[in-house]
Amino acid sequence: MAVPAPLPKNETERLGELMDFDILDTSDEEVFDGITKMAKRLFNVPIVLVSLVDENRQWFKSCIGLPVRETGRDVAFCAYAILNPTEPLVINDALEDDRFKNNPLVVGDPFIRFYAGAALVTSNGFSLGTLCLIDQKPREFTLEDRTRLKKYAYSIVSAMEMRKAIAKAINDE
Repeated sequence: MAVPAPLPKNETERLGELMDFDILDTSDEEVFDGITKMAKRLFNVPIVLVSLVDENRQWFKSCIGLPVRETGRDVAFCAYAILNPTEPLVINDALEDDRFKNNPLVVGDPFIRFYAGAALVTSNGFSLGTLCLIDQKPREFTLEDRTRLKKYAYSIVSAMEMRKAIAKAINDE
């Protein structure tokens, strides 16, 4: 059984910010898919996700390597990653981490062993989700890797904020 992550202290405000982006359940967009493709190539992992964590689920704005577009928040590694907006959450081997060793995504398909997720932190300081890397084998993740992942996550947030600003400008006309 999975150990669900605690809620962020600012959960109500965080969810409001997520809704303000009006991005959940939208179509694929090349800007996000392009960044996940670059991350897949750079980090040489089979699964890369742009995950947005709402009240009950994590939904994937961009998804490489998984056949689903969402999972329950109760099994989401990303629900832990959003708790620390300054540093990526890195799990070198999920079978050795008490929070995840019995998680259905670890003991069953997709058999997650390695996870690295950098929070998607808006200019207002809210962690809305993550850019995450997943592998079915344990891995090491260097300080340089963490820095690169954070930069890619920043690019995702920049694209999200630009998307939001364009939508607002169109609606204000």
